[in-house]
Amino acid sequence: MITISNLKKQFGETCACDIPSFTINDGDILGLVGNNGAGKTTLFRLLLDLLQADAGSVEYVFDGSPSAINPAESEAWKEHVGAYIDEGFLIDFLTPEEYFSFLGKVSGISQQEVDERLQHFERFANGEIFGKKKLIRDLSAGNKMKVGIISALFRHPKTVILDEPFNFLDPTSQLVLKPLLKDYAQETGATILISSHNLQHTVDISSRIALLEHGVIIRDLPNSEGSATQELQEYFGAE
Repeated sequence: MITISNLKKQFGETCACDIPSFTINDGDILGLVGNNGAGKTTLFRLLLDLLQADAGSVEYVFDGSPSAINPAESEAWKEHVGAYIDEGFLIDFLTPEEYFSFLGKVSGISQQEVDERLQHFERFANGEIFGKKKLIRDLSAGNKMKVGIISALFRHPKTVILDEPFNFLDPTSQLVLKPLLKDYAQETGATILISSHNLQHTVDISSRIALLEHGVIIRDLPNSEGSATQELQEYFGAE
């Protein structure tokens, strides 16, 4: 569970985040939507302690944790969270194989287990990432995105945060990603947060949708079987 309390972030005169209270429950697949500048990436960076809030707090509570963890005060949350925001999360002078071997070593995962875990992503990788003898920096934008998404899921985290994961992916990869994330959530009970400009993908995957405007969550929509579609279309002027 993630609890946000009185969280604020200002950039000059621009309000990037102003959330008095918001709770993301265990097992939620939360889609974060909004126009450019709505504050989606800012919120994710605050959740990951990549930005210092002007006020307020974020707290994680994981299964088996005796108490809430504030990421600004402790790094204990990191072993439970997988995230991909941008290419800065990657070590681009390594090949994908070297990168995942490195992640395995720092996470206490054997090379055999690394190889077994990567097999789960073969369909998503689609023969375009592994065995190419390419450095990550030399991959296409779409294949870098694939490496980032796989890295976010690789350690089997209880919380996954992905910023615009459908960006740069070809249509086939987009269609493969949706059940990949939904199946991961169902199999592990993980909480998944995604942002996306693609409303259809967001509706397809999310159990709940938060609509942001100027850093404020203006609507918190349940999304059983796409029930949020009409309200989202009306807000974004599709009808």
